[in-house]
Amino acid sequence: MHGQPRPEGPAGRAAHRSSCEDDRQIAPWGFSLVSVTERPDFYSLVAKNRRATWGLLVAFFVLLALVSSTFTLALGAGLIGVIAGLVISGGMAATSYFSSDKIAIASMGAKPASIEEYPRLHNIVEGLSISAAIPKPRVYVVDDPAPNAFATGRNYENAAVAVTTGLLAKMKRDELEGVIAHELAHIRNYDILVMTVAVATAGAIALMTDFFWRLMYFGGGRRRDNDKGGNPVVIVGMILVAILAPLAAAMLKAAVSRRREGLADATAVELTRYPTGLRKALEKLDADSTVVQRTSHATSHLWIETPDDHRGGRRGKRFNDMFDTHPPLAERINTLRQMEGLGPYPGPAAVVS
Repeated sequence: MHGQPRPEGPAGRAAHRSSCEDDRQIAPWGFSLVSVTERPDFYSLVAKNRRATWGLLVAFFVLLALVSSTFTLALGAGLIGVIAGLVISGGMAATSYFSSDKIAIASMGAKPASIEEYPRLHNIVEGLSISAAIPKPRVYVVDDPAPNAFATGRNYENAAVAVTTGLLAKMKRDELEGVIAHELAHIRNYDILVMTVAVATAGAIALMTDFFWRLMYFGGGRRRDNDKGGNPVVIVGMILVAILAPLAAAMLKAAVSRRREGLADATAVELTRYPTGLRKALEKLDADSTVVQRTSHATSHLWIETPDDHRGGRRGKRFNDMFDTHPPLAERINTLRQMEGLGPYPGPAAVVS
């Protein structure tokens, strides 16, 4: 059944659920559990990604504590820079958090999608919002031929989902359901809050290291005259921290984003009970080389697929991959194929529209 298109409409979905009873175990609290003998349990994938996310966030705060304590102990006046970095980053994070939906929608040229013009889209968003037990978010459309979608909003009441016209044109209903479920998963899992914390922490580290370099440049001579900070071992240690800390913060931020993408994929399967739809959608995205026109590095983590993923063939360069906000599409597709009991992904050349 999972290799065939799912029938549309309430009756079709009911028939699909009935036909899948052999593949599921009904837990005492009413949720369906995918049989681990049939395919991987998406609940375990959700738990794994959540644990990894919080582990990375803990590492973030450990790195922040290391950087701040190093500069505070080594530089007498460095405490001012640490406090300034934390205050400025906190202010930037608050602005980003409370205005995230407006900033994202405006920067990407998204327009409200009317129910009259996009009835299928609204029907899917409403149905999956009920499954996710969240209020229906505002629905937007981006006039762009590249198939893609994003979600934004600091909480359920301020959430929004946007899809490109290219996605609507190229996806069948079950594939569009998979994409929308992925985006609603970001809203349900409070991913905007998680990424705001990650971005703010990385920003604080960057500001503190910038303050360190300025202090070294403008105040180095005075400190040497006062015989402070003259220990070469201490100076070398501070320089290493100042060089490596921003790189480590950027890699941690990207790793958090990649984990949230994996969590959203698993949660989407939980909502639809149909990994085939999302898998086929990701395969189409992998086979499509169209690039989203209105995007930036600051908002790339919001999209279901990195919007500039096809520019210059960056994938496959191991060092660059550590700064990517999304796991490789092939990796995500293979995870979904394992849920369906299928073999490895043969690549975009084998994708049938």
